[in-house]
Amino acid sequence: MKPAGPIPSHFSALGGELMLGGRTASALVDEAGDTPLFVYSRDAIAARMAELRSAMPERLHIHYAMKANPYGPLLEFMADLVDGLDIASVGEFEQAREAGYLPRETSFAGPGKRDDELFAAIRAGVTINLESEGEADRALEIARTLDVKPRLAIRVNPSFELRGSGMKMGGGAKPFGVDADRVPALARRLVDADANWRGFHIYSGSQSLDAEAIAESQANVIALASELAAEADVSVPHLNMGGGFGIPYFAKDEPLDIEYIGRALQRQFNDLPSNLAETQFAIELGRYLVGEAGVYLTRVVDRKISHGTTYVVTDGGLHHQLAASGNFGAVVRRNYPVAIASKFDAEPVEEVNIVGCLCTPLDRLGDDVHMPRAEVGDLVAVFCAGAYGASASPATFLGQGPAQELLV
Repeated sequence: MKPAGPIPSHFSALGGELMLGGRTASALVDEAGDTPLFVYSRDAIAARMAELRSAMPERLHIHYAMKANPYGPLLEFMADLVDGLDIASVGEFEQAREAGYLPRETSFAGPGKRDDELFAAIRAGVTINLESEGEADRALEIARTLDVKPRLAIRVNPSFELRGSGMKMGGGAKPFGVDADRVPALARRLVDADANWRGFHIYSGSQSLDAEAIAESQANVIALASELAAEADVSVPHLNMGGGFGIPYFAKDEPLDIEYIGRALQRQFNDLPSNLAETQFAIELGRYLVGEAGVYLTRVVDRKISHGTTYVVTDGGLHHQLAASGNFGAVVRRNYPVAIASKFDAEPVEEVNIVGCLCTPLDRLGDDVHMPRAEVGDLVAVFCAGAYGASASPATFLGQGPAQELLV
């Protein structure tokens, strides 16, 4: 038997069935019309934001990294909860604008920005986090063509990384950002070019559950920003400190201690270098804000036994939940939190493999998991599905098409 990850504590049962947003899973499927279905909870997102605001220094701004989940109603809901938005394409910018975000609340990061994307962002007044000297050259030329002062910051590739992070974004050669030793000259050039200089974006890693490592990384970010500003003789109007806050996906994972991070960051703010005294600080978070608020519901369409192993076959799979299948960068596949939603409070009685409907052995949602007996027609719930699910998975693979989504 292989353990499943921990189900977030805010989920409960009614009449034995999983509840989401005050309604049963089957009622939500009936409303949507069919499975597979992603469901996102407003209450869970709002509670997470309230906890975060309480733990973090009042001075700190919180941005939403919309790549985690760009579902329109969810994006609109987030607009009233966060201080800004981080995007990674002009497509995301158009979605953000439709959801009511102002360009001046928006920053645009990511390597390989096309000229048309730079043009649209500069014209609208979005802050561009430059990833290279070449991108800076193109941005300045486009701004001259438009006769505007572009809002420009530099994404820094730091020499350090976030210890224990699931995905390292700093340290060594990276496609992201400008190497730290090249940043002062570029910053000075942007200021001398009369750009609207916005400061630095320094992101060292993601999906960490180690509060001490995150606090250490934030201290390193603040120190590096001060050093770069001093060498370039520029101010730092804004410092995006990145994110890195993780959520528990797997057995033995423990929730992140955000109180520890908040206390450590407040100490940093109490003793800032003089050249950061007027800086506006922000963190950008995606999965931490919405990941545990989402559930993926998929229906059992078959049970079968092969060489003594029981398979529960669903109408969903990796085409909607690539990460849960273990095919989104995982070295060793481990089980996400998973349950039989129709029998949420029932005792487990059998060991099964929960698989999807695709004709590939990669399509797995649960390996050797201990579950209540699931029959054809029952609903399976995959948790921690609010981030990097629907939009980060190959929905058109084998002609399957996207899952439906609901915000409740």
